[in-house]
Amino acid sequence: MRYDVRKVAIVGGGPAGIATAKHLLAERHFEVVDIFEQQANTGGVWNYSTYAPSEELSIPQTGPHQPLEKPRWRRSASTDASLSKPEFATPIYESLISNIPQFLMEHPDDDSLETQPLFAGRDSVLQYLNRYANDVRYLIKFQTQVYDVRKDNDGGCDRWLVCTKDLISNKASERLYDAVVVASGHHSVPVLPDIPGIRAWNMEYPGIITHSKYYRKPEGFKDKKVVVVGNSASGLDIATQISTVCKHPILNSARSKQPEFQSSESWKKEMPEIAEFISPSQGHRVLRFADGQIVSDVEAIVFCTGYYYSFPFLSSLRPSLIVSGERVENVYQHIFYIDDPSIAFVGLPFKVIPFRTWEGQAAIVARVWSGRLKLPPKQAMRRWESDRIADRGAERKFHELGKLEDFRYHNDLVDWALQATARVGDKIPRKWSERDAWVRRNIPAIKKAFAERGDASHSVRSVEELGFEYPGQGMTKAF
Repeated sequence: MRYDVRKVAIVGGGPAGIATAKHLLAERHFEVVDIFEQQANTGGVWNYSTYAPSEELSIPQTGPHQPLEKPRWRRSASTDASLSKPEFATPIYESLISNIPQFLMEHPDDDSLETQPLFAGRDSVLQYLNRYANDVRYLIKFQTQVYDVRKDNDGGCDRWLVCTKDLISNKASERLYDAVVVASGHHSVPVLPDIPGIRAWNMEYPGIITHSKYYRKPEGFKDKKVVVVGNSASGLDIATQISTVCKHPILNSARSKQPEFQSSESWKKEMPEIAEFISPSQGHRVLRFADGQIVSDVEAIVFCTGYYYSFPFLSSLRPSLIVSGERVENVYQHIFYIDDPSIAFVGLPFKVIPFRTWEGQAAIVARVWSGRLKLPPKQAMRRWESDRIADRGAERKFHELGKLEDFRYHNDLVDWALQATARVGDKIPRKWSERDAWVRRNIPAIKKAFAERGDASHSVRSVEELGFEYPGQGMTKAF
């Protein structure tokens, strides 16, 4: 299956969209590359927003089928109302520090993030991403929301009609494209489970339950009895921050055991899942946990339970891409819509080191659509999806690429990209090395050593400064 695409729309001007645009341009094949970004800047999810409208959170939130996000209008310093900018809530919080060493985060053609501390702060990452986007900024239509993408067959032309709205003027526009890349991320619709009693509890005690998407800083939890649900990277980090001001111990509720390096903190008590929100008629802010423990007088609960995949602008596609929201259905290699591979996704996998993963995916999309690489027949693509389901299940773990699976996946994508005949000026993603894999395996210990440096950690630029020495090629476990 070979394509000859000329006009491409990219939904999203964050890291995935920018990487895709650069790989498309490097092909020197495409006549039109347009990027639509609803925010006022690049950076995607790394844009920090003080806007945290937790009152808009549905409790519980048990499905992905939600309308497009609405912005809050942020006034500029100018008195000119026309300079107001749309602001969307993102899950970035005030003192967020990356949980990935900066040299693993970087794009292969820009190593400037290595001038920052080993685990860079959100501002540094955002500035890096904005610089990286500068040479394709002219392609981006900012403050423009894509509200519908559907097939248009008028005049015998089988193309995608992309419908957008300028958020400043409120003017709607339509344009036809041969292909569409969805690079808008998956941090819009929070998962908040329907635990028995949660509805009545929330009505009686409004404002106590929230989601990590709306967490910004710990001060609002001062001297409170707090439960944090979830022990992913964000859950552990948010619990650590809140613990500096809340009553001890903070209760960390999760289905699975916590990582060993995080499980022995004196300020924290590990708890199983919440089994029930006890009726207000039977006690004051009472929870029952799965092991039977009863906890009363709870003053704040933060669910760090992830997000649904949700793309409301693709709701007309059949077969559907989104059913349960636990994964994207009918996709090949986490990239191509099997029934029509002129729709592609960059950025679906999670538990990955993102920017380089998106580079690998973008390289494949660009080379397939320029005709330099072929896709297998639909039957083979469906077999890949079926095999993935048999191995990982049909729900959340489908797109999970943890434990170095993302390294193997990315390197396989690079090998696939290199099957195209080499040309002068080719943009080649960089493979992960054995040393990279060694660092990845040791990130928990490296992050702990970094944190133990306190304020002195700001001067640490390498793992070697923390006492970690790579044993050498062939001396570590293969990935």
